[in-house]
Amino acid sequence: MVDGVMNASAEKEPGRARPGISAFIRLWLGGWPLAQIALYLGTLLLFVWLGRNLVANMARLGLTPGFEFLEHAANYEIGESFIAYAAGDSYARAALAGLLNTIVVSALGCLVATVLGVALGIARLSVNPLVSRLVQAYVEVLRNTPLLLQLFAWNTVIHLLPVPRQALSPLPGVLLTNRGLFLPAVDAGGHGAIVAAAIVAAIVATWLVLKRRRRLAGPAPRRVVVLAYAAAVLLPVGIAAGFGVAFAPDIPTLGGFNIRGGVSMTPEFAALMLGLAVNASASIAETVRAGILAVPGGQWEAARALGLRPFAVLRLVVLPQALRIIIPVMTSSYLSLTKNSSLAVAIGFPDLVSILNTTANVTGQALEVIALMLGAYLTLSLATSAVMNVYNRRSVLRGERR
Repeated sequence: MVDGVMNASAEKEPGRARPGISAFIRLWLGGWPLAQIALYLGTLLLFVWLGRNLVANMARLGLTPGFEFLEHAANYEIGESFIAYAAGDSYARAALAGLLNTIVVSALGCLVATVLGVALGIARLSVNPLVSRLVQAYVEVLRNTPLLLQLFAWNTVIHLLPVPRQALSPLPGVLLTNRGLFLPAVDAGGHGAIVAAAIVAAIVATWLVLKRRRRLAGPAPRRVVVLAYAAAVLLPVGIAAGFGVAFAPDIPTLGGFNIRGGVSMTPEFAALMLGLAVNASASIAETVRAGILAVPGGQWEAARALGLRPFAVLRLVVLPQALRIIIPVMTSSYLSLTKNSSLAVAIGFPDLVSILNTTANVTGQALEVIALMLGAYLTLSLATSAVMNVYNRRSVLRGERR
């Protein structure tokens, strides 16, 4: 009897009506679907009209739209390149040389800015008023002056350095001249890139092994960690030496009227890298300071009550918690630094924008060149964001997921 009543009530209970096509249209296009469809069609027709005009104007000038021009010979030199390039190579290779220049200067700038910014952010919280005020002045000056003027200032300072015969040597093997910065290096007889790649691979493998060991059995003793990383560096070197690769120090020395040996940075590269790094370090310093201040004061007091020293409190307790705030904002600083590298053209460094501007002036393919610039910087920005987001999820939010 009860089952019959329940079935009858269930049959009488009205079900949810399935949404019709009009409901889906309103969901996607809002309350005025016809007006929005007309707007979309009008926008599409506008772009079609602009495209037809563009093709017609380029045809009148004797230009063919497309990227076939990248295969043609580029009859201009590039002052600085990390790949082999000479006048007569393709425009595509010239663009690749500029892209690598942009990537290298941005990567080094991010590295230097991170180290400098973290140190300044911690110093900004110093109880010593002199240190705190000096860092505050540093941050305020850099954040409230145009980056372009800062690049001009760095370029001027580097060109005011002494000539090679009177080079400054703040450290053994380091020479500062108006022709660039010279640093000591290791000569591997032409096999340096292979050995460096092997060392990087060994370091990454060691890090993965130690990470898995920490997850399964707890952190390894510091002595074991140091020995593991030392082996990761020395093992590839030993294997390379066993195959006959000769290693020798390459110290920059004065030869004639110039410096020979070592690794050199041109004045333009050094000015751009230092200008970008120092400017970004001011923002990173404020980010680090804000992240540390966001950690509850009870964490500091509890760590001190356990007898930890101030540096240990900062490294083991405060910074791991502050990273949750620091990393997302620091990603924005990295993106700004990468995009600001396009100002390199102002001081004569051949980055992607500078080389592609020359390409546009020579070929007349301005629209395609602008599209290449947009695509390159968009790709670099998305790649940087993706890497930082992965690091943020795996390293910072790991405790929340568990």
